[in-house]
Amino acid sequence: MPSARQRTGFDIERGAARFLESKGLEQFASNFSSRFGELDLIMWHNETLVVVEVRHRGTNSLVGALESVSVTKRQRIVQATRRLIAKHPALQQHSIRFDVVAVDGDPNKPHFHWLQDAFRPW
Repeated sequence: MPSARQRTGFDIERGAARFLESKGLEQFASNFSSRFGELDLIMWHNETLVVVEVRHRGTNSLVGALESVSVTKRQRIVQATRRLIAKHPALQQHSIRFDVVAVDGDPNKPHFHWLQDAFRPW
C-alpha cells in the first residue's frame, strides 16, 4: 500500500500529465524505471520526445520545486533516458527535449509551472 507521500506524488504526476495533454502533448509512458532512476512522464510534442520531470515542494520547503532539479538529478534523468532509448531504439530517430513541471505549495490546489527545454545534456 502506497504511503500518503507516494499517493500525493502520484496525484501530482497524473495532474501534470493532464495539464500537458491540455497543451497538446500526448503521453507515451510514465514512471519508466532504470538503475539510474525513474522518468516521471515521457510524452510526445509533435515529433519530439519530451522527458518530463515533475517536482513538488511544499510551502515550508527551503528550495522551490524548479530549483530542486539539481545537476545530479539532471544527470540521472539523462542516463535513464539513454536506457529508455536503448530499450526502444526507434526513439533514436526523434529529437528529445527535457522539460520540468514544477508544483509549489498545496498539492490539493496545484498550480503547474511548465518549463520547456529546461536543460540540454548533449
